[in-house]
Amino acid sequence: MARSVQRVTAHDHRPRTSQPWLHQHGGEIQAFGTVRQLPLGLSHEARLYSCQRLNQLLADSQILHALYKKHHWLMRGATFYQLHLLLDKHAGEQLALIDQIAERVQTLGGIAVGDPRHVAEITRIPRAPDGCEEVPAMLSRLLEAHELILIDAHEAAGKAAEMGDDGTNDLIVSDLIRTGELQAWFLAEHLVDTPLVRG
Repeated sequence: MARSVQRVTAHDHRPRTSQPWLHQHGGEIQAFGTVRQLPLGLSHEARLYSCQRLNQLLADSQILHALYKKHHWLMRGATFYQLHLLLDKHAGEQLALIDQIAERVQTLGGIAVGDPRHVAEITRIPRAPDGCEEVPAMLSRLLEAHELILIDAHEAAGKAAEMGDDGTNDLIVSDLIRTGELQAWFLAEHLVDTPLVRG
């Protein structure tokens, strides 16, 4: 005797359709600034600290990336082509870093800051003018943002290492600091001796 198989789904009360269920809303299942317990061999305190510091670096790095893109678009003068390409290259490298930092926060059980409005609330990088500055001022603004991030990164890396979070320390030192230092060097060399434009 053949047995009939009944297919049961979690949404049997809904009519069968291929139309996506749009406009869904749900409650927040984890608050920003908290960490879930994951089997990582790290204390709650260490993971919470690392997530807080990484989220600050993440917010500042997202603003730095945005500044790189803006200044890439606004470059002018005799070195336009070289700087236009350089700033876009740096922006791409910052974007890769942003993803690595965010994934580290998630790996530690935290919530990575992602909404640009939230980023704007917690970044420490000063807001640039809405208009276009002279080229040396734009490059100086990028250098100042790099230095602010690097100062914070050195401190955060050291403390993460003290708390036993070698993964966070490695990410900050091997990726964020080394990339930031190299990019700062490339920018600084464009401000040596003679400004690109005179005021």
